[in-house]
Amino acid sequence: MNKIRTLLAAAALTSPLSVQAAELPTQSYLPLSTAQQLANEALAACAKDGYNVSVAVVDASGVTRTLIRADKAGPHTLESSRKKAFTSASMGRPTADFAALIEKKPMVAGLRDMDPNILILGGGLPLKLNGEKLGGIGVGGAPGGHLDQACAQAAIDKVLK
Repeated sequence: MNKIRTLLAAAALTSPLSVQAAELPTQSYLPLSTAQQLANEALAACAKDGYNVSVAVVDASGVTRTLIRADKAGPHTLESSRKKAFTSASMGRPTADFAALIEKKPMVAGLRDMDPNILILGGGLPLKLNGEKLGGIGVGGAPGGHLDQACAQAAIDKVLK
């Protein structure tokens, strides 16, 4: 058994690597400090209008970078904001665009079922800087997706522009 392990280890160490650094995918990076600033600005924009919301910011691959909830926001708003952020990051469009598309063309309603993390309600926006995808921001809890989206847009305008 030890001989087999030794042979396998030697083979692994002497085999040429098949992937070179130049072949690895590259993507823009979303620093935690920027994600937190975006979330705080969206939360503040909604609070100014009297809305208790949750805000999620995800990176370009849909992984949560930050998630915050106002003191009086409903518990469901955490997951809705995260899913809106994921949806806008993964699909590269505002979540409201997909809601409108499904309303116009019900045959594409299957978009909702592509991934359990997708939520097609207004309030999610993609994050881009200099044309490069950074991730997505999602807001949930205001009385309407258009209001959630306005808070997300206010944060983007303040932090990324």
